[in-house]
Amino acid sequence: MQLVGYEPSGRGSALVIADDDGTIDRRSLEPGDSLSYSLDSRRCAGVLDGDDHVDCDRPSAPYCEYHTSTWVCARCTGTCLKDEMDCYDEHAVYLAAFAPETFKVGVTKRRRLETRLREQGADRAAHVHTVSNGRIARELEAEIATRFVDRVRTDAKVDSLEGDVDADAWERALAEFDVRQRFAFDYGFDLESRPVRETIATGTVVGVKGRLLILENGGTTYAVDMRDLVGYELERGETSRSLQSSFASFD
Repeated sequence: MQLVGYEPSGRGSALVIADDDGTIDRRSLEPGDSLSYSLDSRRCAGVLDGDDHVDCDRPSAPYCEYHTSTWVCARCTGTCLKDEMDCYDEHAVYLAAFAPETFKVGVTKRRRLETRLREQGADRAAHVHTVSNGRIARELEAEIATRFVDRVRTDAKVDSLEGDVDADAWERALAEFDVRQRFAFDYGFDLESRPVRETIATGTVVGVKGRLLILENGGTTYAVDMRDLVGYELERGETSRSLQSSFASFD
């Protein structure tokens, strides 16, 4: 078996596992579920074709040069990088908050706004502009990104798991905008301390926030970036690797 993909919060929360015959199993990640996989060698995750998986034996992970795709819209700043602009749907420009005070600007199609925010694991968010197409949205995003970040690293998202958004800082960030809609998200778990960052697929599911999978194993809570799992061959059975423990596990 090979772990070939994942679905973040907002899209069902699952690990996508390919059997040796190419069939796909989406392993749901509900709180209380138990995972019992050990990680073997890692290689290119190949490509998903509907409910089938096309294997690749190249050693680059999570994807080799032939299976790495770049979404050009993610690099757009208002000047279309495609042969012809095709993003004519209504777009939303938003600010997303990650505890305690990391505030990110982003854009998405208006109909996907709440889903996109959950996919990123935002704690709070505000819809600050609605525009007629992606080009205008990207121009606004580029201008706002001179004052706010336009991407949030995984370590910052792990840090956000144990805290709350600084409400005063959030209100100051929003003061310059005519806010159209506000969001506050609950991912179904509450942590008392910062999880240990690890790459494992063994433990009891605490929850999923964005692409962070929270697992409890041996009295320690771990935060796993699911993208770091993609490409690994899986063996059934708990990992035998020695894991870092939190101080709480020694109480």
